[in-house]
Amino acid sequence: MAAEITIGAARILLVQGDITGEKVQAIVNAANSGLMGGGGVDGAIHRAGGAKIKEECQAIVSRIGRLPAGRAVITGGGNLAAKYVIHTVGPVWRGGDRGEAETLASCYRESLKLANSGLIKSIAFPAISTGVYGYPPEEAAKIAVNTVIGFLSSGDTSIELVEFVLYDANSFNIYQRELKAEES
Repeated sequence: MAAEITIGAARILLVQGDITGEKVQAIVNAANSGLMGGGGVDGAIHRAGGAKIKEECQAIVSRIGRLPAGRAVITGGGNLAAKYVIHTVGPVWRGGDRGEAETLASCYRESLKLANSGLIKSIAFPAISTGVYGYPPEEAAKIAVNTVIGFLSSGDTSIELVEFVLYDANSFNIYQRELKAEES
């Protein structure tokens, strides 16, 4: 399944599948603050990407410490089809009144800024924070889509393609509804 819209010179594409196989220049990892892999998307990316990603993550953590929620860093893609992995730490849902929305939006903005500064033309995002971090998928989709559209609408970007790679049909349908709502 796929759905897409165009924002300026860029496309936003929804894909149902496994982000580790996406043939884009950069994929985004919904990481933990220690950048060492874990469950869900994070574990899948570390397993598929191999030891090189872990080594680069260890070097980053030894240099800057644990990555705070809302921030992003970049490593090579190791054994992945993508050349780069942008690691961002999403917020843990605590009811929505502790800055979760701004932190989640920051994950998308910071990842897009890193991609844009490196002249990356294509990037794929998972549904950040909607797994074990418990962010309600409908609210997360609204923030993700609005933040990406806002970034691309600025016109000051080298990014030509943003994918949202959703693991299951329910997540895909939620993001598709949000994308259609923004398009109209």
